[in-house]
Amino acid sequence: MNLEILGISVLWTFLFGYIVVGAIDFGAGFFNAYSLLTGKQRILTKVIQRYLSPVWEVTNVFLVFFFVGIIGFFPKTAFYYGTTLLVPVSIGVVLLAIRGSYYAFETYGARGHKGYSFMYGLAGLLIPASLSIVLTISEGGFIDMVNGNPVLDYWKLFTSPLTWAIVVLSIAATLYISAVFLTWYANKANDVEATNLLRKYALIWALPTIITAGGIIFELRKHNPEHYANIQTFWPMFLISFIMFIGTVYLLMKKIQYGWAFGLLAGQFAFAFFGYGASHYPYLLYPYLTIYDSFTNPAMAISLIVAFVLGLCLLIPSLVLIMRLFLFDKKYVRGKGNHHA
Repeated sequence: MNLEILGISVLWTFLFGYIVVGAIDFGAGFFNAYSLLTGKQRILTKVIQRYLSPVWEVTNVFLVFFFVGIIGFFPKTAFYYGTTLLVPVSIGVVLLAIRGSYYAFETYGARGHKGYSFMYGLAGLLIPASLSIVLTISEGGFIDMVNGNPVLDYWKLFTSPLTWAIVVLSIAATLYISAVFLTWYANKANDVEATNLLRKYALIWALPTIITAGGIIFELRKHNPEHYANIQTFWPMFLISFIMFIGTVYLLMKKIQYGWAFGLLAGQFAFAFFGYGASHYPYLLYPYLTIYDSFTNPAMAISLIVAFVLGLCLLIPSLVLIMRLFLFDKKYVRGKGNHHA
């Protein structure tokens, strides 16, 4: 494996980590807000707050690693994506700030305020929607070179069916991933009402997730035939992903083995996400930029790979420790512990 592929593989792993951990966090915030607006906070709020309290600080670590790494490994991405992504990324940063301020309001202001909770939940859905625009742009056809500089065609971007297919998938997948995990978490807490409600949400969002995922592949056939052809090459990965999706839904419908259901869900998204990434090879931005056009020098690449692998080795045990101390500590998860984030 050459350094270019190793570098993008490490970054793709961090991005996958952010998508899964972030989706659980963002979805939990939305379900918390939704429960307040629909009068179901009695059922969900305690379980969700016990989850959000210890983990919200960890989520963005994955995103920081990814953005630092993409510029470090592939410096030319700053030239092509820097100005074109100014608007969507700026929106994402504002939304992240809104989410961060929520905890200050909750801690030092009025707890359970519907306005704060609604903004927090809405921001959590709009963050993946705004950041998913990057995947759309990477498919090509939205950036024109004007006097040697990349210029994003916003009209073409926001009138493209591919854009909205990816945005809808990002929202549906966020709610689906979060609902499945929180069903498992509520079941660990022996909270039958919350388990049943979250299981219902998981089943509701399962179908939109798989339909929009298929819709993206359909749109790619017209938008980027080369990528569509490459996807056919990796069909076994997508088939395994679909089988895991069926397994997750089956376990949810049978109300058994929620831990296994989430494990299958994680596998489903892993196979689909890495299959999508492999089929996009070698492009970072079709057709202008590949991983070979913009790679940093070998010494820098090796240093970055070592640093990122060590960072991953530190981050994963940290997540496991958080889960053992908070998420799956029996006293804490059932609201009897004295842990504080």
